[in-house]
Amino acid sequence: MTTSCKIKFWGVRGSIACPSARHVIYGGNTSCVEVTLGDRHIILDAGTGIRNLGADPANRQVDHYTLLMTHTHWDHIFGFPFFGPAYNPKVKLDVYAGHLVGNGGIRHLLASQMSDPMFPVPLENLHSQKSFTDFQAGESFDLGDGIRVRTAPLNHPNGATGYRLEAGGYSLCYVTDTEHTPGRPDENILGLIDGADYVIYDSTYTEAEYPAHVGWGHSTWEEGVNLCQRARARHLVLFHHDPDHHDDFMSDLEKTAQNTWDGCLVARDGMELILPPR
Repeated sequence: MTTSCKIKFWGVRGSIACPSARHVIYGGNTSCVEVTLGDRHIILDAGTGIRNLGADPANRQVDHYTLLMTHTHWDHIFGFPFFGPAYNPKVKLDVYAGHLVGNGGIRHLLASQMSDPMFPVPLENLHSQKSFTDFQAGESFDLGDGIRVRTAPLNHPNGATGYRLEAGGYSLCYVTDTEHTPGRPDENILGLIDGADYVIYDSTYTEAEYPAHVGWGHSTWEEGVNLCQRARARHLVLFHHDPDHHDDFMSDLEKTAQNTWDGCLVARDGMELILPPR
């Protein structure tokens, strides 16, 4: 039975990495979150942050990773070829995706990213014990060790998948990238996040910015608060920050969000959430 849970944020930006002096506090790597449930290591997305995850000394003895992909736009897959453990033949790497059924599958997509002339090292040179599983967003499945995964389709160009991890009494949701319809909460998301301990949510824009980006496939932190409060979730983690939101902007946003609802947290590169044993 799982008795511990740790969430670590290795990349919290959307769209493109932004390594600059104005993105030091909140970080510039793109989407990647590591969830450790007991002895299991589950990775959510393979943005540029996955490189540091793989290089972390604390992970040197890890021999099994499960990678759950929300979708395969560049900012969520750029880091995959630089994930060191993927080259280790002693490591088992299981990759899942819910948006590519009937469209080539996740293995084909990742292989295409690493094909000539876009990348010098082919997928076959990643000597880990790889497996690739495609499913339809909305399905549920077990990962073993008491870990249950529920999924839901998200409103994003080319499709995306939201995840809910349940194990040992914990419930964590990862909902990025998705676009909301003002005044009409997404029922798929509400069902997925119902009563969750933590909801990591696409907070790319503010409500003031959103009208200029309709159709781009992203949401706002204000909508995240609305959804979490409706679904009785305990905590909202603002995530997938716009690269134009520098540290000063993010600091002001964090204060505003926490004054709006004390259940709000703002994700930063390197941030850890440790849930007490249950």
